[in-house]
Amino acid sequence: MAYRKKPAIIFLVCLLSATVLITSGCSRTEAKQPAPQPLPVKTETIHLSPVPQVDEYVATVKSRRSASIQPQVDGSLTRILVKSGDHVNAGQVLMTIDPLKQQATVDQQRSTEAQKKATLDYNRHELDRQQQLYESGVSSKQDYELAVQAYENSKADWESSTAARVTQQRQLAYYSLTAPLDGIVGDVPVHIGDYVSQQTLLTTVDENAELEAYIYIPTERAGDIRMNLPIEIITSRGELIESTKVNFISQQVDNSIQGILVKAPIHASLDKFRNAQLVKARVVWSSVSAPTVPVLAVTRIGGQSFVYVAIQADQGTVAKQRAVTLGDTIGNEYAVTGGLKPGEKVITSGIQFLIDGAPVQPIS
Repeated sequence: MAYRKKPAIIFLVCLLSATVLITSGCSRTEAKQPAPQPLPVKTETIHLSPVPQVDEYVATVKSRRSASIQPQVDGSLTRILVKSGDHVNAGQVLMTIDPLKQQATVDQQRSTEAQKKATLDYNRHELDRQQQLYESGVSSKQDYELAVQAYENSKADWESSTAARVTQQRQLAYYSLTAPLDGIVGDVPVHIGDYVSQQTLLTTVDENAELEAYIYIPTERAGDIRMNLPIEIITSRGELIESTKVNFISQQVDNSIQGILVKAPIHASLDKFRNAQLVKARVVWSSVSAPTVPVLAVTRIGGQSFVYVAIQADQGTVAKQRAVTLGDTIGNEYAVTGGLKPGEKVITSGIQFLIDGAPVQPIS
């Protein structure tokens, strides 16, 4: 009986020994696993930079030399001599309104003037004749005075008729609409044969020079508005087109929008702007010193912005994920309003491969 139990005991001892050896081998294998190699990364030291305090508004570009062409008389258009986009010179005829009725009035007034002139000439001769007769004692003084009165009345009548004819002739000039300045013709919404009145906009002539940006600033910022306040004209993507300054501040508030009008000159090339164009204007109220971080260093997770900061640990330099609060963009950097301090080093490369606490090797 004892002889049969001995092989079983030997088997159990061997099994336990093998288990110990396997466990010991696994422990040695785990102990020999090498530590992860630090990831080479670029870093940038956080410094204080001037950060402008700005607000953006919609501005309207307007030309100081722009004219709306509207008739001063009523009538039907007989000729349109220009089209949209044409360059015209000051005094050039753009359109004409049917002048026949007014021309008939002028002709009638000219005939009346001629009739009055004939009466005046007759009364002048009659006055000369009566004066000679009176001086010769042939006619009475009363006849002479009546001749003087008739001459003076006819003279006044003729002068009045002449003035009326000149007025009607000047009115006739209104039937030809001319360009008041050199410029480019705008939209022409009317057609030959249209009946137009003094309220009809026929077209515009814009010189596209001496442009200004019209900006309405809310009354809440009235105390901050000042002459030479910096203005940046930017594109819809935030790209700077031109830097300028306020040169006009209205003393009245626009009741419809509760805004204060300020103007700033625009000197950019004319191919960038057109009259009545809407642009973005960034008003720079002041500038403060704040940390800035490169755009490439920022990642976003669930709407929160993060950066990786290279810090020293017991095992070397590691990347620590840090939540930050960002302000406006300044070129290729973000202004940082919370989460970073000057002197800290943020990682700017390889951030897609990093995890919190990963070892890194900063490179120049």
